[in-house]
Amino acid sequence: MINANVSTIIYRPVQQVFDFVSKPENDFQWQYGTLETARLSEGANNLRTTFRSIGHLMGRRNLSTFQVTEYEQNKKYSFKSLSGPLHSQTSYTFETINGGTKINISTQTSVVNFFQINEGLIEKSVRKQLKENLALLKGLLEASHILPASETNSFTNGYTN
Repeated sequence: MINANVSTIIYRPVQQVFDFVSKPENDFQWQYGTLETARLSEGANNLRTTFRSIGHLMGRRNLSTFQVTEYEQNKKYSFKSLSGPLHSQTSYTFETINGGTKINISTQTSVVNFFQINEGLIEKSVRKQLKENLALLKGLLEASHILPASETNSFTNGYTN
């Protein structure tokens, strides 16, 4: 089991950070290796909402499905994997601090037999990726160059689970 925790302070209001992070359609803008993400459930993002993501991990293209497990406006957003090369549970927590928002990402991940490599290599990759993701998110939100997901993401069908 891989456990990783990273955090940073983003100098933007907590609502702006939470709203951006909790929309899966925005993932490709700040998550390294994510190509496209689309919500599978209709309606607002809340408990049991599902979304699908296409990305690259360890040099392989993969398709994963996730389900929202916790959603507390401006405080916590969590989801778990339902399919894909890793079994994971990821939580984002948000708090107002020093004129900005402290965001903490905590993930617990288990490698499925998809990869025939050492779990230690996956753990190193996951930690590095989380740090890079937070740096991208911080730069994006603090620069205010946010593109609406509806104008930037055209999730392609044709992938099945």
